[in-house]
Amino acid sequence: MKASIKSALLIGGTVLAAGLAFAYAEGSSDLTTVPSVDLNRYVGQWYEIARYPNRFQKQCAGDVTATYTAIGDSKIEVLNSCRNKDGRNEIAKGKARVADPNSKARLRVTFFWPFYGDYWIIGLDPEYRSPQMDESDYRRAVSIVREKGYDPSKLVLTPQQ
Repeated sequence: MKASIKSALLIGGTVLAAGLAFAYAEGSSDLTTVPSVDLNRYVGQWYEIARYPNRFQKQCAGDVTATYTAIGDSKIEVLNSCRNKDGRNEIAKGKARVADPNSKARLRVTFFWPFYGDYWIIGLDPEYRSPQMDESDYRRAVSIVREKGYDPSKLVLTPQQ
């Protein structure tokens, strides 16, 4: 899937880069997902720790979250939120559907039907959902990003209050 929309890395209690959901893999055609995702644990609020700059979030200055709500066994409501530069909240609503029913680690997400993007979970830590990430967990996450074929030097840290 070279040069196609790729995944998000979820690790260390947070979303390392929700922007990875819309980032392009840099030469990695063999990107793999985690073996399995428990969607019951996956739903809820996630905090973005860092992201690749992208057009979908250019207005976001901080406090970026993604809230997932289960709709049946294979669909998820997506609510992305951020604080813009003027201090107002920006919200984007979307829907995701499970693209790989075996692992549930590959989703197809749309914020503007009929256009969908791939959302692949490439890293997931069992201890998650905190607005901050300690330095050792962040270094570990960056290492995973590098191993998956992304350039971590382009990540921009996301301020969270």
